Amino acid sequence: MSVKELDTTPSLSSLYPKALLGSVFGSEGDRLPGTEFVRTGVVVDPAHLAAYNQVCGFRLTDELPATYPHILAFPLQMALMTERDFPFGLLGMVHVANRITQHRPVRIDETFTLRVRAENLRPHEKGRQFDVISELTVHDSPVWTDVSTYLRRGGGSGSGPREQLAAPSPSAIWQVPGDIGRRYAEVSGDRNPIHLHAVTAKLFGFPSAIAHGMWTKARSLAAFEGRLPEAFIVDVRFKQPVLLPAKAAFTSWHTDEGWAFELWNARKPKPHLEGSIVRL
Repeated sequence: MSVKELDTTPSLSSLYPKALLGSVFGSEGDRLPGTEFVRTGVVVDPAHLAAYNQVCGFRLTDELPATYPHILAFPLQMALMTERDFPFGLLGMVHVANRITQHRPVRIDETFTLRVRAENLRPHEKGRQFDVISELTVHDSPVWTDVSTYLRRGGGSGSGPREQLAAPSPSAIWQVPGDIGRRYAEVSGDRNPIHLHAVTAKLFGFPSAIAHGMWTKARSLAAFEGRLPEAFIVDVRFKQPVLLPAKAAFTSWHTDEGWAFELWNARKPKPHLEGSIVRL
């Protein structure tokens, strides 16, 4: 695998037009690029972290929420997926799952090296899927790893069996405001139009703007603050989108390894997210 070292964080304002052009004029491929993007000297802006914590429901401490480094990795992920040799255009790709491993608590005053690569292109019943791996290291030791799984629809074998679900017994009801997509976009840099306004979301087939999947994961993880171990894996699968504004039901329960949790539409038995937290 070749390494592409970056001196600065990629500019998302320039990457979005590139993503649009690549989605319109690019061609599909069958191989993921063998390139790893690397950025050294990565530090956390305390003001940005505070804004992120407020949007996602975390308390402000000297340790990073496990979902926060995903925000640091996002520009490198975008840069990787808008390269000419990337086989898929960004428009129309679906973020279907995310697994984060926190090897130890990560502090706000640390300096990191960030690595991003893509791997494991494989079939899916609705198309093809692949993983984008992001890793934070300190002195060459991994402290945090993120696996984001994306689906490229088309050419799959068809839908799998659908579960018949019963409404959960919620431990909390969340009122999700209509502007949460815009607020999360401000702190994450993810300004996909499906999250910003009903008008732009309708262009992509949604009746209203939808919440970011990583916001729903972060908001769910915030519900466990004060109970999380120092090292753990938090793994989620994204289900039905959260149409904004929304009323969501959160439920969680203990397992032998940690916790399981779900986020549901509070008015219908439709899951938005299902996940687990496993102690390491």
